[in-house]
Amino acid sequence: MPVVTPPPQTIPNAEITQAIGTGVERYFDDCRARIPGFIDRHFRYPGAIATNRKALGWDMLKAPANLLWAPFFALACLLKLLTQGRRRLGWLHSLADRVPAGFTTTVQQHISDLILMDLLNNGAQGSLLERHLIEALEAVYARHCREPVDHRAFTTTIEPLISDALSQYRVTRTASADITNSISCTVLGAFAFQKFTPGGIGIGMVLAAMLAKALAARDFILGETIGTWYYSWFPPEPSVATTAGALLVVMGTLSAFAALSGMIFDPVQAVVGLHRRRLHKLLDHLQRDFADRTRTSFRPKDQFVARILDTFDLIRSGLL
Repeated sequence: MPVVTPPPQTIPNAEITQAIGTGVERYFDDCRARIPGFIDRHFRYPGAIATNRKALGWDMLKAPANLLWAPFFALACLLKLLTQGRRRLGWLHSLADRVPAGFTTTVQQHISDLILMDLLNNGAQGSLLERHLIEALEAVYARHCREPVDHRAFTTTIEPLISDALSQYRVTRTASADITNSISCTVLGAFAFQKFTPGGIGIGMVLAAMLAKALAARDFILGETIGTWYYSWFPPEPSVATTAGALLVVMGTLSAFAALSGMIFDPVQAVVGLHRRRLHKLLDHLQRDFADRTRTSFRPKDQFVARILDTFDLIRSGLL
């Protein structure tokens, strides 16, 4: 926990520590109380539309790039976790730590700003946590001396933690979009093709097979009708070009959908409580990390869930 050095022999350290603890607890309790209103304003209708409408623009290009880059970033995060604290693998941990999360989209930055200004600071300028701590310490200082409270230690501790935690929260937006794509593909495959397609690759393979069958039937020597019947029993193998083209079209469509999917799925996540649990976890980690003066421990598991779904899609499609 950050400690403010008191004037010599005037204020017991125990009182300062208790005051800081009280200020931190009161601040984070206030933040947790603001979570329901924050979700209602920004993740339910009509706020969800205003929040995700910012994806119209460059996000339509950034979102596809982030989805393609996400597996590499997830691998880097896994390497950091496995090499943490191992001296011999320190170079690998440092290398993985420098891997960027991808492009910061306008929606991601907008939500980060909303969390910082609306949830963490309640619309106030500057750090509300710092104000809570200063108020708690001023009451202690007033009982013992007239020295001003030195709040520089708070600023240097708070800002890096919040910045890193919000960066991790932005990663969950990309992961949520990827999970949304996987669910959408599964539903589409079940209803449109009566097949189990747990991702974009699965949909692309189904479309490639259908296209190959249609092209082969059209060129069948005995006519298209007989060709359609024949290839329903002996389906042709799609060419590499046909498969690549179908996958490119499907992945491009899904990537564009991912940029705007929050308009549909943010309210769904709000109803089932995903946003509430994620924000509570963010605050819990911030509170603990501030008390311990460590780097942020907020590491959402969404991106790893998304990568598991992608791997399953590859296995189901026969590419792994």
